Amino acid sequence: MPNITCVRCGQTRDQMSFQPFQNDLGRRLFNEICALCWGQWLGQQQALINHYALNLRDPKAKEFLLQQMQEFLFAPAVD
Repeated sequence: MPNITCVRCGQTRDQMSFQPFQNDLGRRLFNEICALCWGQWLGQQQALINHYALNLRDPKAKEFLLQQMQEFLFAPAVD
């Protein structure tokens, strides 16, 4: 598996094994986010789904998760 320098953690680590979405965002995630940070996001996503009792058939719930994902993975780190 190739290594990438992750924009979230700044470390050079394994790239994800697959592109999570078949669109521009999915390509950006695949090219810029390491597998470890993606795994952390999946855990955070599950916590959000459970906490807010999100129905993933609801477009508003999907939009909320996409917004949260982008903030979690691409927002600048606070020191």
